[in-house]
Amino acid sequence: VNFFFLAHGTPIDWYNFCREVSEDVVINNSEKIGGFGITVEIDELKFGKRKYNRGKRVEGVWVFGGVERISGKCFLVAVSDRSANTLLDVIKEWILPGSIIISDCWKAYDKIEDHNNYIHLKVNHSLHFKDLENGAHTNQIEGKSIYI
Repeated sequence: VNFFFLAHGTPIDWYNFCREVSEDVVINNSEKIGGFGITVEIDELKFGKRKYNRGKRVEGVWVFGGVERISGKCFLVAVSDRSANTLLDVIKEWILPGSIIISDCWKAYDKIEDHNNYIHLKVNHSLHFKDLENGAHTNQIEGKSIYI
């Protein structure tokens, strides 16, 4: 930082600004994704920061998103909670019928297959990052979330 004669907070401010612009671009350009035989990874994450910059508790907004594996098209939606009803409503709104949906084992995803001819594959992150039986993984959505 001193090499460029910048105040300590300037790079951090620019980083945060760029992150907010990226977030706005994704949210404002989101579109329905998936379709018959198209794989979509889904996940939820929390936008915010740790209280007093300590511990695991994060104060902020829950965001739910999905990304098409091949095209990279994606969507992000702020949600009030991570309940099954809330997430299923978002899935039905943003993911086209017949899609292959890959998620972690969050209990709210248990009823995905009951809707819109979705095929649902799960990966249990407490055991591995790629399911050894069906090859399911959420690497693409997990990777995208670090940039937002």
